[in-house]
Amino acid sequence: MLDRAIDLGLVEQLDLAPLRHGPLDKLRFTVKDNIDIAGHKTSYGSPAWRNAHPAPVHNALCVDQLLAAGARCVGKAVADEFTYSLDGESFHFGTPRNAKAPDRIPGGSSSGSAASVANGIADFSLCTDAGGSIRVPASLCGLWGMRPSTHRISEAGVLPFQPSVSTVGVLAERLDVLDAAMRVMLNGPAAPPPSPGRIIILEDAMSIASPAVQDQAASALERIASRAGLALERVRFSEIIGEQSELSACNLNGLRDLQTAEFQSTVGNWIEACKPELGFTFSMAYGNVQRFDRIAALDRLANRERLFRQINAFFTPDTVISFPTTPTIAPRKGSLNTLEAVMAFYDPAMTITAFSGAARLPEISAPLLSVEDCPVGLSFVAGNYQDEFLLNAVRELLI
Repeated sequence: MLDRAIDLGLVEQLDLAPLRHGPLDKLRFTVKDNIDIAGHKTSYGSPAWRNAHPAPVHNALCVDQLLAAGARCVGKAVADEFTYSLDGESFHFGTPRNAKAPDRIPGGSSSGSAASVANGIADFSLCTDAGGSIRVPASLCGLWGMRPSTHRISEAGVLPFQPSVSTVGVLAERLDVLDAAMRVMLNGPAAPPPSPGRIIILEDAMSIASPAVQDQAASALERIASRAGLALERVRFSEIIGEQSELSACNLNGLRDLQTAEFQSTVGNWIEACKPELGFTFSMAYGNVQRFDRIAALDRLANRERLFRQINAFFTPDTVISFPTTPTIAPRKGSLNTLEAVMAFYDPAMTITAFSGAARLPEISAPLLSVEDCPVGLSFVAGNYQDEFLLNAVRELLI
């Protein structure tokens, strides 16, 4: 029975009634298992962590927001080990089923969140994203997913991972559900935001994608722009920041070292003290964490702030930038079994996902592309704290 629940993305089935009526009436949601639910232990993707920590007394604030808006919580969803993964293959909990491509990985670290929605257990899932943990599963499982502006939604009751990058967001089967759930947590202004006036293709991200994904994305954007009466624009990353640089700078200079240093503090201290059993894939990643010189990473703080300012200075209030959410379709289950295979998946994916992470941008992955009968997302990004504009723009452009 547990195997069946894991297959559908659940660590634990729940039935938490809404606290009152609201805009999310009759909608069901799951909660990624790094987000607290009162009275239920939070595993953080690690049985050892779960067993070593007491059950929380209070829900995470974002959970209470959803319950108070009329939604019903139906389960805790599998998370990759310490949410330090993009593939969704858990040593401890197994691999949740990718409903749109059952022989392929679901993506992580919000693997169970994606599976619970794609397999019909829930209408949406509350989850987290730092390096792509909402956007990658959304792309690979054919779902809608939103990473909001960093720290726009309260992270009280969310286990710490990479505090300067992580944010709380949503995976959903439908855009209207994603929109409704996100607006509850954003608590944004009532005044309508502007309509989209510019659609810009980020050429660097397009060139990283496989030829088939590039073709699909280009065709989709031509149709979207034509229907909106807008001319597609194209820009390279160096033009956005006003200096010669590659898109990979967002990952290499903006996020990766900073993430590693933060992980040493948020989780590494506990691992070193408690010596828990670690999964094989996580152990390889954690080896890099152990060897990392955190003092050398301090310069990255300035780099990240510089990229944040440069990228956001490019945006106008009506600008949307678009690119494939992931450069390829989902790899087959069990295929990421060598360092070379892991890096071939991770490096291009994180080069793309780090753009929004470094600049703290809101990003929506839309399930618009298909290659070899497998889904791929098309992402839309707006400036920092322009979350309501982005939700409005995607609705106008795609419906």
